[in-house]
Amino acid sequence: MSEKTSVNWEELEAKPEFRVLLARKWRFIVSSTLFFVAYYFALPVLVGYFPALMKKEVFGHINLAYLFALSQFFMAWILAFIYTRKAAQWDKEAAAVVHGH
Repeated sequence: MSEKTSVNWEELEAKPEFRVLLARKWRFIVSSTLFFVAYYFALPVLVGYFPALMKKEVFGHINLAYLFALSQFFMAWILAFIYTRKAAQWDKEAAAVVHGH
């Protein structure tokens, strides 16, 4: 059984390392969210404003719109993979800040 430790949140919040960690997390989360939203809404915008381009066939009857839609799945998976790697790194850094390492 692990021993639970109490955290003094006011003291932790005052640490510069904690504030830097939160700022880095915030920058990553906001920028990746903005990227995701822009990428997601790019498909309907491109289909709406550039239908001829998006109808261009690339492989047989598969056109650019279908490829772009498929790429959104891969983009989401890649973004999720990157986030989980970053979150694991943040957890280690947070533990170091909490325990004073």
